[in-house]
Amino acid sequence: MNYNNKSKKLLSKFNFKKKYGQNFITDENIIKNIVEKSLISKDTLVIEIGPGAGALTHMLATYAKNVIAYEIDESLKLILDENLSDCDNVEIIYKDFLNADISNDIKKYEYKKLYVIANLPYYITTPIIMKIIKDEIDVDKMVVMVQKEVGNRFKAKPNTKEYNSLSVYLNYYFDVKKILDVSKNVFIPKPNVDSIVVEFDKKDRVKLKDSKIFFDLVKDSFNQKRKNLKNNLKNYDLNKIESILKKYNLDLTSRAEQLSIDVFIDIANNLN
Repeated sequence: MNYNNKSKKLLSKFNFKKKYGQNFITDENIIKNIVEKSLISKDTLVIEIGPGAGALTHMLATYAKNVIAYEIDESLKLILDENLSDCDNVEIIYKDFLNADISNDIKKYEYKKLYVIANLPYYITTPIIMKIIKDEIDVDKMVVMVQKEVGNRFKAKPNTKEYNSLSVYLNYYFDVKKILDVSKNVFIPKPNVDSIVVEFDKKDRVKLKDSKIFFDLVKDSFNQKRKNLKNNLKNYDLNKIESILKKYNLDLTSRAEQLSIDVFIDIANNLN
């Protein structure tokens, strides 16, 4: 698809909707880079959220077995029908992804690997990723373009200012790394900030005795980031927590940002 000639003509009359975070990528080199780095094969089912004008969708379709794209804005149907007219392995579902029954939608497809690849709307990036986790969609990989600041939190490591509870949640399920930086100048309309493409690879997880205890512990530990664990975890068994922290040369005066995911798991698995 020659995005620059075909799509720009259609998009010149399109009413971009800020409420949907519509910033469509126009640089085919970046799109190709994202798709090639995703290592899609012909036995892969790809889920895309927010296909926009279909530039990424079209290239995904050339590599994947099938593509399911969720689009909330039905006014894009004319553009998507035109730009994807030669793709017989793409299904566009005009629905809010956050309300979709993904497990049911993918049942009819045969595949060996399930990927999520998307230029995510900035305003609902985290809810989209958390939905995939909470709905227990067994994705092998996610490659998503997000606001740079958000992406830096996703891949943040302990003892950095970006490291937070979301960093821990995501790193429990995935190995997270940066693929590439993307300038705000390659989007229509141009957003106010630059983007980053982040890859999430499914990983073998350490067994949790009780996942709720783990997630509550992480959330509470970061509740007030400037406070130490002793202050944030007053309702927990502090003696037990301190005995575990000592194994890692930490104590109750430490802050949550100093704890790796392994420490959080160790604590959670030893709390009743």
